[in-house]
Amino acid sequence: MSETLPPRIVIVGAGPAGIRAAATLVEAGLHPVVIDEGQRAGGQIYRRPPAGFIRTPQQLYGSEAAKADALHSLFDRLAAEGRLTHCAASSVIAVHEGRLHVLGEGGVQVIIYDRLILATGASDRVAPVPGWQSAGVYSLGAAQIALKAQGVALGRRIVLIGSGPLLTLVGAQLVKAGADVAAVLDTSPWHQQMRGLLQLASRPFVALRGLALRARLGGRYHAGVTLERIEADGKGVTAMRWRDAGGRERLTPCDTIGMGWHLRAETHLADLVGCAFTYDEEWRQWLPKSDEVGRAGNGVYLAGDGVRLLGADGAEIAGRLAAAACLADLGHPEPSASADLRKLARVGRFARGLACAFPWPAAMVRALPDDAVVCRCENVTAGAVRENAGFGEANRVKSLSRVGMGRCQGRYCQLAAVELVAAQAGCTPDAVGRFRGQAPVRPAPIGAFLREG
Repeated sequence: MSETLPPRIVIVGAGPAGIRAAATLVEAGLHPVVIDEGQRAGGQIYRRPPAGFIRTPQQLYGSEAAKADALHSLFDRLAAEGRLTHCAASSVIAVHEGRLHVLGEGGVQVIIYDRLILATGASDRVAPVPGWQSAGVYSLGAAQIALKAQGVALGRRIVLIGSGPLLTLVGAQLVKAGADVAAVLDTSPWHQQMRGLLQLASRPFVALRGLALRARLGGRYHAGVTLERIEADGKGVTAMRWRDAGGRERLTPCDTIGMGWHLRAETHLADLVGCAFTYDEEWRQWLPKSDEVGRAGNGVYLAGDGVRLLGADGAEIAGRLAAAACLADLGHPEPSASADLRKLARVGRFARGLACAFPWPAAMVRALPDDAVVCRCENVTAGAVRENAGFGEANRVKSLSRVGMGRCQGRYCQLAAVELVAAQAGCTPDAVGRFRGQAPVRPAPIGAFLREG
């Protein structure tokens, strides 16, 4: 009599969502495979430094140190006990017919799955500012990675621009680390921030922590600013030119700019496995569809910021729910989801408050001068996007102008390009559509495919 093999369950991502999903499956007696781009589990929010790093979790994660340490310890214990397989420093670059093509140090290998949990997280949502293609301009996430993973500040004199909680958090972390932060410039005016107050009150302690971080910035923080231009010379950034809430022109000398407007979901793999998408008006981006516990169909489950931008706490909850849904579909006893669904609803209200208080700067993007670079990979300007916007369809504009065809595959420029096309075509961003996902979803050397197996 043949023996029934256990289902092959693969989790992509070892952040809060992926770790909680893995732990839930392990508790049910299953052995998942966890693929992650980092050397050590934790994800971006709880990114871990190299072994031997002397800064403590409290110094790295602040008020979230206990949560970070608990997740790290849980995953490390499960991996050490052999109850899961951890593919570290590995990127899923393609998906086809139940097969993941995974790029690691030894080349590309194929991993077959029966069930797939995508916990791919999110990255910075950036908006073009004239001059942002200059050397010395980074995303807020890049500045935070350098600080957490290597204990260094990018630059001697730093200006942070954008909007959202990450702007405040990175600013406070840099100030605490002793970096020279010249200014933190928020495009969201005070009256807009107050509009999200009611929903933010659904998690009062989190909101108060954010205000405490804001207080650390003191006079460096300015709300309701207008970003004019990043000044640069042949060596890189020299200053940030902006207007304050009263319309007064300001010029802040600096050698580094960190920029970001909250987050954008990482959805390329969800696209390649055939998930349906819907345009989210609150976040002004396309997000993959799933039911309330993460089912997306065809044995695929979604969890974390890759499907709902709910932050680390929401990602942990969503990871448990997605794994529980997977267990139920496999006929295993599943944990009760009612308590987690209530928690997720509260986290969702808070997230909607953030989206309201710190909105995507659509008007700023639509007003970009024609010579402003929109796609840094391909050096495509706003004027070039407008010239090819007549058809009002994202992929047609992409093919004609090359916007979004670079190594980032539109991760940094797609949202801005869609705003420009919508404005030019006289339609809404959802009518323009989204760029189709393409494999490989990460740049991969040709030699890696020669060793595929």
